Amino acid sequence: MTDKTSIRELKGIGDKTQKLFEKIGIRTVGDLIRYYPRGYDVYEDPVPVSEVEEGRTQTVSGAVYGRVQVSGSAKMQITTLYVKDLTGTLKVIWFRMPFLRSTFAGGGAVTLRGRVVRRRDGLVMEHPEIFYPCEKYEDRRNSLQPLYGLMAGLTNNAVTKAVRQALDGMDLAAERMPGNLRLKYGLAEYNYAVRGIHFPEDKEVFYHARDRLVFEEFLAFILSIRKLKDKNEKLANEYVIGPRPEVKALTEGLPYRLTSAQQKVVEEIAGDMAGETVMSRLVQGDVGSGKTIVAVLAMMNTALNGYQAAMMAPTEVLARQHFESITSLFETYGIKIKVELLTGSMTAKEKRRAYDRIECGYARIVIGTHALIQGGVNFDCLALVVTDEQHRFGVKQREAFAKKGSVPHVLVMSATPIPRTLAIILYGDLDISVIDELPANRLPIKNCVVDTGYRQTAYAFMKKQVAEGRQCYVICPMVEESETVEAENVIDYASMLGEELGDGIAVSYLHGKMRQAEKDDIMERFGRNEIQVLVSTTVIEVGIDVPNATVMMVENAERFGLAQLHQLRGRVGRGEYQSYCIFMSSSKSKETKGFLS
Repeated sequence: MTDKTSIRELKGIGDKTQKLFEKIGIRTVGDLIRYYPRGYDVYEDPVPVSEVEEGRTQTVSGAVYGRVQVSGSAKMQITTLYVKDLTGTLKVIWFRMPFLRSTFAGGGAVTLRGRVVRRRDGLVMEHPEIFYPCEKYEDRRNSLQPLYGLMAGLTNNAVTKAVRQALDGMDLAAERMPGNLRLKYGLAEYNYAVRGIHFPEDKEVFYHARDRLVFEEFLAFILSIRKLKDKNEKLANEYVIGPRPEVKALTEGLPYRLTSAQQKVVEEIAGDMAGETVMSRLVQGDVGSGKTIVAVLAMMNTALNGYQAAMMAPTEVLARQHFESITSLFETYGIKIKVELLTGSMTAKEKRRAYDRIECGYARIVIGTHALIQGGVNFDCLALVVTDEQHRFGVKQREAFAKKGSVPHVLVMSATPIPRTLAIILYGDLDISVIDELPANRLPIKNCVVDTGYRQTAYAFMKKQVAEGRQCYVICPMVEESETVEAENVIDYASMLGEELGDGIAVSYLHGKMRQAEKDDIMERFGRNEIQVLVSTTVIEVGIDVPNATVMMVENAERFGLAQLHQLRGRVGRGEYQSYCIFMSSSKSKETKGFLS
């Protein structure tokens, strides 16, 4: 068996399972072996019933206490058991497993492992694994069981079996890393590492395996970036754009002064666009630092020089917001530049008219979504493209615009806080500008990390904010309820929150499975304050700008990454009002609380 052997050759993988694997990018044995676990289940020592903690997956051993009960409807039967040890009694429930009544009919000792949650009647262990008799748990104790990224129809057990079979059947891979490099950094041999990352005997083996594989991946990444830089020669600037006095006049006429950081970036962009080579620049700055006005000034200068500029937004709602704010700004200051909006939801007739205005050059600034690079769009003289990190403007997009004319200047906007040295690595083909000052009228966002016991206090605070005319976001990690994962979900949560907050407050929900038209309608109604509280998944982390929103509450915050939490926090603090971010976590872990803080 080799790296390129089809996974169809593995036992137990038929046509149906093969298609499921292919949907997650696994076609060969090599793909499978490089599909590393997303985490591990650690089977720790059992704890006394009195010491179980909310929000953790734990193991208890005890005796079956009383009768096993089955309740609920035919669609959702709940089996309830009580397990007792010398320190107390714990309620345990399973979903859709009524046959357990006969399993435990004889009573006796049992070991159970599952997630502990708080319900109205106290702490409950939900849907645990059963080790009956107790001795079976000894085979798993202190082991690390791999957890893989899955999709509907593909179980963790199926992936685990396939990986184990592939590792056992494959020839040893040749070591690719020089011995002196491994020795210098104390790195494990490749074959040891790849087996250790999937099935570590203990934590020490896992750490050795991870260090080796992470080092190798990052080394390959750095070398590829260096190779890209070596090949990447600066292109000649076909759109030499000098400064226009109207831009300076607008800057001086604004009701606020640009910060020194903004002024510096404006000058860097102007220098690039008037230089000998095409601009490729990243502008990095926190939410609210004023990146948009910097981009608007660059587009305005481009248009006044007789060229066209385009801005790509990640959603239609944000594209419309940019269009309206730029149009309003130009009208207020008497700037005669035609701004055009182009989105996918426009009618065929509206698109044709927009295409004509863009092609003939009447539209000097075009705001839109990915519709800007569709086949029907032809620019007259596109000299500047502004985009954001969510639409990483790479080679293919640049080629798409180049086919519509010459190669334009590119300005990429980023709100993700990353160190300058890392930014140079990640955006190796871009020059970097940093806006590290907030405008004087922007108040810093107040953050707090709380456990689920503060939920009612948070609801009362949200009601107070709404009473003052403000709006709130609540972020949940799931769309619908899951039997296997204890996490808040938007649909049930929105229903519950509507009852909690009362009839005077409009609550709605938003998630990625909704049709785009539905999502746009919800976001537009939220923007008009027709909805006061929006319960959503991370679909709103980009693409919506509501200055009136002052509260961001993130449920199960420990389930999100740091960059994601930063993007979510950026949905508030966009206006003149004091804003707040509440990270709600059920985790008792000090590490988790430190991470969120």
